[in-house]
Amino acid sequence: MTQEFVENQTGQSPIRPLAGAALSERCDAIRAEIAQAFVGQSEILDQLLVALLAGGHVLLEGVPGLGKTLLVRALASALQCTHARVQFTPDLMPSDVSGHAFYDPKSETFRIRRGPVFANLLLADEINRAPAKTQAALLEAMQESQVTIESRSFALEPPFLVVATQNPIEQEGTYPLPEAQLDRFLLKVLMNYPVLADEVRMVASVSAGRTASDFDLSRVRAVATPADILAMQLGTALVRVDAVVLDYAVRIARATRDWSGIAMGAGPRGSLALVRAARAQAVLEGRDFVTPDDVRTIAKPALRHRLALAPEMQIEGRRVDDVLEALLLKVEAPRA
Repeated sequence: MTQEFVENQTGQSPIRPLAGAALSERCDAIRAEIAQAFVGQSEILDQLLVALLAGGHVLLEGVPGLGKTLLVRALASALQCTHARVQFTPDLMPSDVSGHAFYDPKSETFRIRRGPVFANLLLADEINRAPAKTQAALLEAMQESQVTIESRSFALEPPFLVVATQNPIEQEGTYPLPEAQLDRFLLKVLMNYPVLADEVRMVASVSAGRTASDFDLSRVRAVATPADILAMQLGTALVRVDAVVLDYAVRIARATRDWSGIAMGAGPRGSLALVRAARAQAVLEGRDFVTPDDVRTIAKPALRHRLALAPEMQIEGRRVDDVLEALLLKVEAPRA
């Protein structure tokens, strides 16, 4: 395997990729710690880890009370990283996210106060409750890992992960995310209700001797540093993708552009996202190479937010996932 290195922000301590069994073990350790607080829904957790390994951002969608915020808080506790939470509201200003300049009377100069976006893990809670100009404050940070304040650019310390949540049901007082911003998310993860057994375990754990809203995060230990995460991301980027598997992923993305019932398909960024996410999915499966199954497993989270259904499909009540399911059955997969 080719050796690659990356330097941190200070230009010191080159980071060696974490690969093979060491990479899988670190992923398992993060999984185990998060499970101390977040009960069940392992598929949701795996998709969040896929985004972390691939260096992408996540849009987490689900009705209130499913534990979206808890999941992100548990992830922050398992990672020895800086984290911040922003509650998006209609009166939230862009400067409340990115930061602003202020006059310091002591030094008689203008100084920069950095906003919550200057963190390794940013939780943008109910992102669709803020107007477009505030949502756009995240665009530069998500795409270029930098923030511009008063014509000055400030680099964000890697790793940098945005997890944005939104409620798919309540539409009053919300501002739907534009396609340009949706495309910046590597994955759109749908969180549904837990199964009965998981919900029973969760209720029993939370309500035993504590108030019902008191989730115990103290048991979640930090098992990875920012340097560890960068090493994990470098190792993920080295996962092999055979030419035929790469061709398969691109054909899936391209098929969405001409598929009956889809008004707008995924662009080249969707193809890139699918391959990046498939590499991370292979890591979670303990492999150093990508299979067609990895591509199929992660195709819906990687593509569902990049598509727009035709009006007749919406009238019929069809879902994007239904159309993607039919598409995946028709696009021929490479044979071993």
